[in-house]
Amino acid sequence: MFSDLEFYNYCLLSIFLITPPTIISLLFLTAPYGKHHRAGWGPTIPPPLAWCLMESPTIWLTLLLFPHGRNSRNPRAVILIAPFLLHYLHRTLIYPLRLFLRSRGRKIKNPGFPVSVAMMAFGFNLLNAYLQARWVSEYGDLNGDRWFWWRMVSGAAIFVGGAAVNVWSDNLLMGLKEGGGGYKIPRGGLFEWVSCPNYLGEILEWLGWALMNWSWAGIGFFVYTCANLVPRAGANHKWYLEKFGEDYPKNRKAVIPYVY
Repeated sequence: MFSDLEFYNYCLLSIFLITPPTIISLLFLTAPYGKHHRAGWGPTIPPPLAWCLMESPTIWLTLLLFPHGRNSRNPRAVILIAPFLLHYLHRTLIYPLRLFLRSRGRKIKNPGFPVSVAMMAFGFNLLNAYLQARWVSEYGDLNGDRWFWWRMVSGAAIFVGGAAVNVWSDNLLMGLKEGGGGYKIPRGGLFEWVSCPNYLGEILEWLGWALMNWSWAGIGFFVYTCANLVPRAGANHKWYLEKFGEDYPKNRKAVIPYVY
């Protein structure tokens, strides 16, 4: 039998081991949901339901594990886990609800979300929720960290900035779809710089989390986020260029201004 610490270390190793094959596969194979939806990936479910189910472990597993850690009553641990839970409260409940209301109220037909993709995301979120929750609640030496508040404040600033970009970008994209007439070129704000500021915002969120968290678990999550979102941003950028041709702004990058 493994001890919890041994199990934690194996899970931590796993998040780094799955990162290279993830980025390599996504450079050649775009996950088939959203604008990249295509047949051949098995049964599908409505996107709001898929988002709610596959993101849910970050809420229920975190809340299940957190009270059993030695840091569970430490105010530093409670403050530290709060941004993680707030992000996923939005992603698990608020964002899917908005998708549902938008599609129901406007009678917008969304392509289904493949169950196979949702299950892979569910598995990753189980792994990641366990790592982040156990580090903060049990294994992190929060009281002995004299730089805790410096990193907390600076990391939180990055996190909040990224969250604002992420939510604002999602709102703009939803608004374009509500207008009818199919896909349109998003404009304004960071969309003038990159095709996927929503992904840039999420990358910044988990960069801020890694700084606040200051652990291999936080770093592993940030690196995996980049491995997942940067290739998809590249695929989205290519899709926009192919769909809109000469009308699409040539100076936009995919996700990182001036770089990629």
